[in-house]
Amino acid sequence: MQSAPAGAHVKEGDRVLALLQTGGLTGGGFAELADASPATVVPIPEQMGYEDASALMLTYQTGYFGLHRRAHLQPGEVLLVHAGAGGVGSAAIQLGKAAGARVVATAGSEPKVELCRQLGADLAVNYKDGDFVQAVKEFTSGAGADVVYDPVGGDVYDRSTKCIAFEGRLVVVGFTSGRIPTAAVNHALVKNYSIVGLHWGLYNQKAPELVAEATKELFRLYLSGRIKPHISARRPFAEAPEALATVAEGRSTGKVVILPSA
Repeated sequence: MQSAPAGAHVKEGDRVLALLQTGGLTGGGFAELADASPATVVPIPEQMGYEDASALMLTYQTGYFGLHRRAHLQPGEVLLVHAGAGGVGSAAIQLGKAAGARVVATAGSEPKVELCRQLGADLAVNYKDGDFVQAVKEFTSGAGADVVYDPVGGDVYDRSTKCIAFEGRLVVVGFTSGRIPTAAVNHALVKNYSIVGLHWGLYNQKAPELVAEATKELFRLYLSGRIKPHISARRPFAEAPEALATVAEGRSTGKVVILPSA
């Protein structure tokens, strides 16, 4: 049986999003005209606006694979999300709550802590003023977090190993702190926890069918109102460099969306 040609699932005039993977990190996405592989073009639901679609895909895919594929998060478990007010962290908070987990989030300022609460975190901690290790232990009556979602690395990773539960899973997502930590595997052995890596982009190469399945589930969660990207700023196309600087300097929360020229 002959397979359908790539891109046959969309037609001219459809509302779509696309993952642009050529040309490095951005892949040409900061442009008014983009060239995308047909296999990465996905129709978006009529009820979903373009801004939400642009803010949904990468961070929520990362969260979905990290929590479900790598950590196998279960209802009732405790999920610790670091950098909860950022794009990746805010998505993980919502996905954790949608999965039935109890969520503890960390952030670096009181406004960001409050945002974590608004996103659904059961407990939010300012890691600059408080000890999230002690907060997690108190929240769990000493048991610790079943899953730790860490896009920060550095000292945050080191401290997270002090409050991870028996048979816990520590998901390594990134190193925004600037320091790549060294895993003390003897500590993982003694406490019986797992350290799992998450390179979401690799799934596009190794198992793209899983990405398609995750996209369907994310659309379902969005349409049911259980997840919605937090967009902290919308900037015109001409201000893209300034918008990227706010993200790089940690002055944004959630996602910053670049709007097309008028």
